[in-house]
Amino acid sequence: AIVVAVHRYYFVEAAVYLFTMVFSTFYHACDQPGVAVMCIMEYDTLQYCDFLGSVLSVWVTVLCMARLKSQLKYVLFILGSLLIAMSMQLDRRGLWNLLGPCLFAIIIMLAAWVSQCVKRHHCYPPTWKRWVFFLLPGIGSAVIAIAVYGFLETKENYYYTHSIWHILVAGSVVFLLPPGKKHLRLWFWPRKFTCGYQICSNIKEDLYVVC
Repeated sequence: AIVVAVHRYYFVEAAVYLFTMVFSTFYHACDQPGVAVMCIMEYDTLQYCDFLGSVLSVWVTVLCMARLKSQLKYVLFILGSLLIAMSMQLDRRGLWNLLGPCLFAIIIMLAAWVSQCVKRHHCYPPTWKRWVFFLLPGIGSAVIAIAVYGFLETKENYYYTHSIWHILVAGSVVFLLPPGKKHLRLWFWPRKFTCGYQICSNIKEDLYVVC
């Protein structure tokens, strides 16, 4: 998921996935039964970060699929992260801590897709290949992951079902992340020429002019 996000120029999303991977790895290394455990932090802190990163990964992925304007998308990223962090502190194992952000993000995504359908006068996303080979497998994987997390996980099978949950969520992200805008430059400071001129970028119109 991290490699796919970076390849498609979704660096904020890749940072969230990296956070999730790191803390999930160390949390499960600390959560093993027996004597051979490795805890780099307190167990409660590792568990909190693991659960938080998992829900945030779902949140940022669905918002990314909505294809919102950058300013609105990042505002929702921050607001959602703060609210999810608060709810995780209250009850990190609560089912609605996962379903709530998922449902809210899906509503935003569907509203954005309907808006695109109205503007373009055809279905969005527009190609059947996108639906068949990416969206449907990704949605199926995500639905199974939520079912495992919410209805099948018990104290007895926790080590197995929680691992399956992580695998399914990571797999769904690979399918669901939309293609990136590769024409955008990574850094937006203006280039300067030795003659005293500089290139000024107009991101709104994708133009670069000498000023």
